Amino acid sequence: MNTLLDKIRGGAVYLFLGVMALLSVFPFGWMVISATNASRDITKGKISFGSALFDNYAKFASLYDVGQVFWNSGKVAIIGSVLTLAVSSIAGYGFEVFRSPLRERIYQGLLLSMMVPFAALMIPLFTLMASADMLDTHMAVILPTVASAYLIFYFRQSSKAFPPELREAARIDGLKEWQIFLFVYVPVMRSTYAAAFIIVFMAAWNGFLWPLIALQSTELKTITLVVSSLGSARTPDFGVIMVATVLATIPTLLVFFAMQRQFVQGMLGSVK
Repeated sequence: MNTLLDKIRGGAVYLFLGVMALLSVFPFGWMVISATNASRDITKGKISFGSALFDNYAKFASLYDVGQVFWNSGKVAIIGSVLTLAVSSIAGYGFEVFRSPLRERIYQGLLLSMMVPFAALMIPLFTLMASADMLDTHMAVILPTVASAYLIFYFRQSSKAFPPELREAARIDGLKEWQIFLFVYVPVMRSTYAAAFIIVFMAAWNGFLWPLIALQSTELKTITLVVSSLGSARTPDFGVIMVATVLATIPTLLVFFAMQRQFVQGMLGSVK
C-alpha cells in the first residue's frame, strides 16, 4: 500500500513539475514560432510554424544594420563585463583580506547603496556624463555599471571560501599581493568568475533604461533599444519584432549554456 502511495505521490510531483516546465518554456517557444509567421497570422493567434521567417528578417535588416546593432550590444556587454569583474573582484578580495578599523563601515555603506533605486541616480548620472562630454557614447553606458555593490558583496562572500593557506604559502614564496591575486586567487576562483560573468553579461546585454537615456544616435543603439523602437511603431510588425527578439536572446543563451556548469559551481561557492 505504501509503495502504491509513493508511486502516486511521485507521479503527481513529476506531473506538477512537467506542467510548470511547460508553462516556463511556452513563451520562448511561442516567440520562436511567431518569428516564422507574418504579423497578421500572429495577431490571429496562430501557434504553428509558418514560412515568413526570411521575409521578417529581410524587413528587419532593411530597417537596421543588424551587424552594427549586435556589435554595439556585444561591445557594451563584453567590455562592461570584463571591467566590472576586474573592479568588483579586486574590491571583494580587498575587503576580505585586508583589515582596517574602517573596513566594515565602508563595506556597510557600500551595501546600503544597493537600496538606492536607479531612478534616483538617473539625473545625477546624466548631469555627470554631460559635464564629462560623454553622452551618446558607449562609455557612458559602460562606466556607471563598472562598480557593482552586489558583485563586490558576491566576491567577498566567495573569498571566504578561498583557502588562506594558499595565500600564506604564496607570501612565503615571495609573491607580492597583486601576484597572489592574479596567479593564485583568480585561477582558484574561476567558477566564481564564470557565475559573475553570466550575471553581468546578461544584465549588460539586456540593459534598457540607461542606454535609452544615454544613447541618441541610431548607429550606437543596442539590440534592446532596437526591439523597443520596433514595438513602438505606429503599426508594429509583430513578425519582425519576434525575429529581432529571438536574435537578441541567442547570445545570452549561448553564454549561459556554455558556462552552465561553472555557473552552478560558482553560485554554490565551490572552490577547486
